[in-house]
Amino acid sequence: MAIHPTAIVDAAALIHEEAEIGPYCVIGAEVEIGAGSKLMAHVYAEGPTAIGEDNIVFPFASIGVASQDLKYKGERAYTRIGRRNRIREFVTIHRGTEGGGLETVIGDDNLLMAYSHIAHDARIGSHCILGNAVTLAGHVTIGDWAIVEAFSGVHQFCRIGRHCFVGGYSVVTQDVLPYSMTVTPRESKVYGANKVGLERRGFAAETIERLQTAFRILTRAGLNTTQALERIAAEVASCPEIEELIEFIRTAQRGIIK
Repeated sequence: MAIHPTAIVDAAALIHEEAEIGPYCVIGAEVEIGAGSKLMAHVYAEGPTAIGEDNIVFPFASIGVASQDLKYKGERAYTRIGRRNRIREFVTIHRGTEGGGLETVIGDDNLLMAYSHIAHDARIGSHCILGNAVTLAGHVTIGDWAIVEAFSGVHQFCRIGRHCFVGGYSVVTQDVLPYSMTVTPRESKVYGANKVGLERRGFAAETIERLQTAFRILTRAGLNTTQALERIAAEVASCPEIEELIEFIRTAQRGIIK
């Protein structure tokens, strides 16, 4: 086995001879790591934890640590990770608790992107993708092939159905239907020109007022975008900033926030 000399590996850990433990990893007792799995560097793992074959764990991930559940009293609980998973930087995976079956389970062929969090007693199937900073509360279940996009949070005990897609920044407080495309409301609005910021950067008061007028026409006049652009062109005196705003709107490929 390839264990870097700076790594700290407990004598009670079971490391397959074909596994690789990189610099400054800390591997506790009763951590089992299967053949072909690679812990790149600075990975922390506590047991009892079983990590199967051909996983790649990126720097600063932590696996199998104690739950944040205040009901957890140190009971013996497990973390089980299957095969061929990619666990990216700063992912946190907590072991189970007595109240949830005493184990956290992750299947095969999953991608857990950076900063995602897998809380106690969660169960993730196989072929799933969790985007950056996705946060799963305790007892969450995610079915096979589900995708949960970045910065979404999932309430405890919720289920994410198989083959579904959850849009980014969603707040999931109920079960997500299998095969669905689901996103929670994400209201975005324009509240006028960035007056304070523009003043700080030395923009003329006249320019800021023109921008304020343009934004009022765009967002509060009850016009569609084409009508608003025509009215801005007709009523707001031209300046480089107004021309930039109009051109930015005209060249939008995904629409604009109003």
